[in-house]
Amino acid sequence: MSPDIDLTAPRTGAHTALKRLLALDCRLFEAAAERHWPAAGPVLPRLSRSADHGVLWCAAAAAVAATRTPRARRAAVRGLASLALASLTINTLGKRSVRRPRPALDPVPAVRRLSRQPITTSFPSGHAASAAAFAAGVALESPAWGAAVAPLAVSVAVSRVYTGVHFPSDVLAGAALGVGAAFAVRGLVPTRAQLTPPARPQTELPALPEGEGLVLVANHGSGTAERVQALRDVLPRAEVVECAPEDVPAELDKAAGRAVVLGVCGGDGTVNAAAEAALRHGLPLAVLPGGTLNHFAYDLGVEDARALGRALERGEGVRVDVGRFVSGDRRGVFLNTFSLGVYPELVRERERWAGRIGSWPAGVLAALRVLRADRHPLEAEFQGRRRPLWLLFAGNGTYHRTALTPGRRLDLADGVLDVRVVHGGRRPALRLLSAAVAGPLTRSPAHAAVQVGRLHLTGVAPGTLLAYDGEVTEAEGEVWLEKLPVALRVYRPLPAAGAGRPART
Repeated sequence: MSPDIDLTAPRTGAHTALKRLLALDCRLFEAAAERHWPAAGPVLPRLSRSADHGVLWCAAAAAVAATRTPRARRAAVRGLASLALASLTINTLGKRSVRRPRPALDPVPAVRRLSRQPITTSFPSGHAASAAAFAAGVALESPAWGAAVAPLAVSVAVSRVYTGVHFPSDVLAGAALGVGAAFAVRGLVPTRAQLTPPARPQTELPALPEGEGLVLVANHGSGTAERVQALRDVLPRAEVVECAPEDVPAELDKAAGRAVVLGVCGGDGTVNAAAEAALRHGLPLAVLPGGTLNHFAYDLGVEDARALGRALERGEGVRVDVGRFVSGDRRGVFLNTFSLGVYPELVRERERWAGRIGSWPAGVLAALRVLRADRHPLEAEFQGRRRPLWLLFAGNGTYHRTALTPGRRLDLADGVLDVRVVHGGRRPALRLLSAAVAGPLTRSPAHAAVQVGRLHLTGVAPGTLLAYDGEVTEAEGEVWLEKLPVALRVYRPLPAAGAGRPART
């Protein structure tokens, strides 16, 4: 065999390109190590250490959520969920797939180096992935909060090169993976902006420049002070009446007598009382969410004073359905849900203990006391059969689930009652859980679902608890439920002109 023959396997173009990229990566790392970074010395190493195990991002999420706005809370939760997915991916796939050693610390000044060096492989950067995932997750839910968090995320990513624990390509790959994790979470749990309810049927409403003609009743027991002040800033000529919870119905009636538009700020129970007053007086309703639960306002698409103020000044709004129930002499309306069985029992029991031990412990205690297998809280005739029921739920409109998101309504004027029933039997907690997990499935051994325009329940014992929009009362025998289609006019901001807006009715 001739010694002049080269038996070495030829290098492919891909291998050569990778070798050049790695060489460039090393040169960039060395250039960063040699560069003087004014004011970065005392900051970036501390910032890098604070991001260990996600501590920095948990603190940032708490700070965002502390603003107590619904969008900020959702942004904080989405940011943490994105971070969790990114960390899981890094630890199970990323670090094990590419076993790249850490950079040599020789070119890095000692003052920059971390006191405890990481022992895992270098590619990709877990800190950069977590930072990018949290910032991107927050931004997908709230662009404003995303812009506030982004500089912190960039600083953490840069600190990993500055302290010498990662090559630049490690950081870039980690950041790309983090952003991908945020979008993956959005695919599983869509943002509220992706689930905007349809702006129909639109209706003519009076435009109120600076809020003149609006009389808004605020339930100060629902923690509405900040929302009311924000509304006053946006609509300085609006009249605001703040009152105690027990005075809300009387103040709503007084306000309706002098208002062009009746407004309300509070939770779902307060909004329910305002809707009843608006229907009785033939007035449009303006809803500013302000209580613990604000399902109607959020399903409507109104989250804050700016959105409501914009709709009032432009005269933008829609007609929505209203549910109505009648049981003997008791009657009322509901904008969200009506229920019999476990839920009213839980609410009543929780209220009994909340003043003594707090809301969350009271809720746990109520569940333990109510979900007992030796009794059925309700018996009724449903769909021609008398049967024991753990829960009967009727939604004012269809409640949907998109992927893993909890149920919400995408159309407040679809003309149907969304009725869900959990059958009686042993192990009530298991039955209720299986019904919740089944979600959109209409039938199972544990539960059933139908959509109807009206419902008649017979065989309901007098004194049976019923709940509507979170308020609890007692049934007086058989119960009728029905829809009042597009009965209520409500303000909400509409899409910009030319964006496919449907005709007004």
